[in-house]
Amino acid sequence: MTPEKETERVILCGVHTGCPDPLADTTDETMAELRELAKTAGAEVVGEMVQNRDKPEGATYFGEGKIAELKAAAQALGATLAIFDAELSGSQIRNIEDAADIRVIDRSTLILDIFAQRARSKEGKLQVELAQLRYNLPRLIGLGNQLSRLGGGIGTRGPGETKLESDRRHIRRRIEALENELAEVEKHRELQRRRRAKDGAATAALVGYTNAGKSSLMNRIVGSDIFAENMLFATLDPTVRALSLSDGRNACLIDTVGFIRKLPHHLVKAFRSTLEEACEADVLLHVIDSSDPEMQNHIRVVDGLLSELGCRAERIIAVFNKSDIAPPLSPRPEGNYTDYVSVSAVTGDGIRDLLAILEDALPGKKREITVLIPYDKSGVAARLHESEVIISESYGEKGTRLTLLADTALRAKLAEFEVTP
Repeated sequence: MTPEKETERVILCGVHTGCPDPLADTTDETMAELRELAKTAGAEVVGEMVQNRDKPEGATYFGEGKIAELKAAAQALGATLAIFDAELSGSQIRNIEDAADIRVIDRSTLILDIFAQRARSKEGKLQVELAQLRYNLPRLIGLGNQLSRLGGGIGTRGPGETKLESDRRHIRRRIEALENELAEVEKHRELQRRRRAKDGAATAALVGYTNAGKSSLMNRIVGSDIFAENMLFATLDPTVRALSLSDGRNACLIDTVGFIRKLPHHLVKAFRSTLEEACEADVLLHVIDSSDPEMQNHIRVVDGLLSELGCRAERIIAVFNKSDIAPPLSPRPEGNYTDYVSVSAVTGDGIRDLLAILEDALPGKKREITVLIPYDKSGVAARLHESEVIISESYGEKGTRLTLLADTALRAKLAEFEVTP
């Protein structure tokens, strides 16, 4: 019987500079988020340390006194890992480890570790490995001690862990191989997009901050069984489900990986093909946790990443989720969206309103028309019965009178038969 692995005891560290942009600084909110990330990775948080200074110390990030405090705290609390709420260089990691006598990782490494745990599909695993290698390659000089601790806890897991002992040349070769594999996957994904476009299937993609409730909302809308849990990055791999609209149209609903502030650039780059699946959608559903006090900052993070990815969706619907536990929206929150609606994926409140807005926003919207089909062209009426939603039908002297739902293209084909209701 394999013995259970001991939970890693960690100390969270950050430097608060008073930067005007709270998304780029260490704040109470970012430390709370770092705490949740650490727990998601399987760690036990035993301490937190935040230093107030104009800017981080170049060599050790913390000042000399705080480094000594970190060393003492680690010994007293039995901590084995310090996680910094920033992106550290390889030399900074080495210097902190030497001075504080504790293993060190940064926020980016922690996020990459979580992704390594959660990736299930072949594509997801390739993307995570590529991001890990790209991130660690320039840090190899400063990561000498860590490379001998493979499998030794948070920050050392994932598909790329056995590659980190290799030299730069081997890692570059591996990166090139992964890029080629992902290029093939991207070609396949592009073919799927073209096939959907050819079939006339409109697409809507769920995007949003991690743990906003995207998967729960998707389960509520299409009755699927996507894994949904109250945790950061519960799902990574994109999921596509069919959605039947009330006017007879079929659409595809795509669930994507959640965003987070200070998301590692290499991770965004590695997951670009997956995220582009969302950016190529006809409509984006920006799912927002309206019960979170950080809601406005979360909206800014997602808007910024969508802009970075060059998303071209003409319509963005802000879906303010968790209305069952959130205060009413007043005034309208700021953000880049064309429509908004409040819903609860748990109770179902607002879902009908959301679907009405979505149906109107997706291309190929069908509208009610009335046509009179002469009896000598009964084949037209028969084909309409086979493929369209017929609302009513009656027979008169001049032919069959049908009221049906038709999109712009069908309405043009039936123009000669259209009559006033």
